[in-house]
Amino acid sequence: MMEGSSPTSQHQMHLSRRKRLEAIQLTIQLSFPLIKEYGFSRETLARSVLTLPEPPSAPLSDTAVNALFGEGDSARRTLINAWLDEGRAQMRLTPAESISEVLAGRLRYNEPVLSLLPEAFALLASPRSGLPPLDARPALRHATTIADDACHIVGDASVGHSWYTRRASIATVYVAAELHQMSSPETALQFLGSLLRSTTTLESAVAETSLFAEYVAKSWKGIIKSSGMV
Repeated sequence: MMEGSSPTSQHQMHLSRRKRLEAIQLTIQLSFPLIKEYGFSRETLARSVLTLPEPPSAPLSDTAVNALFGEGDSARRTLINAWLDEGRAQMRLTPAESISEVLAGRLRYNEPVLSLLPEAFALLASPRSGLPPLDARPALRHATTIADDACHIVGDASVGHSWYTRRASIATVYVAAELHQMSSPETALQFLGSLLRSTTTLESAVAETSLFAEYVAKSWKGIIKSSGMV
């Protein structure tokens, strides 16, 4: 037990933390439908409470957004990462029999906010302090988690070295298709299919982890460049 704290005060602190987490989760969930209109912004988070069944008279204050999600761009990063996590959650909830179906579904998730993604990815890849180069870790996490989830969804039974190369190839296919989607949304699914038909060759090409990481990082940089931001 913490010195000087009673069981009652500890219980109250626990309830306070739990209520704060519940408020954060609810606000984020309410924010998703607003992203298309207001972007991955602090305004989206602030306006989310206006969609409650019994809404307050005004959006969240800037102070409240800071308290729940962090100051400045930290709040925007929280919203972007939550939206990416929601995309993966929807993947897992949607029945699919093939990798192609899973990845196509994930590309469709992008469609309502497609024009906003280059700026969102640029923010995730921007260092929190100092100057570029861009941080490739968010791109790698985005690609590899989608690939891993896709493999689990279809019951991929790869083991050992094949486990890694299979996921690396799927991650590479996905980010290539996502990059294509930014410039040609209407042909993204066909492009995805063409890449998946050549995954055997692709698995050989990404057998070296460094090559895989480099490709994913370059793809994200290409997405960001498509917005004219770098």
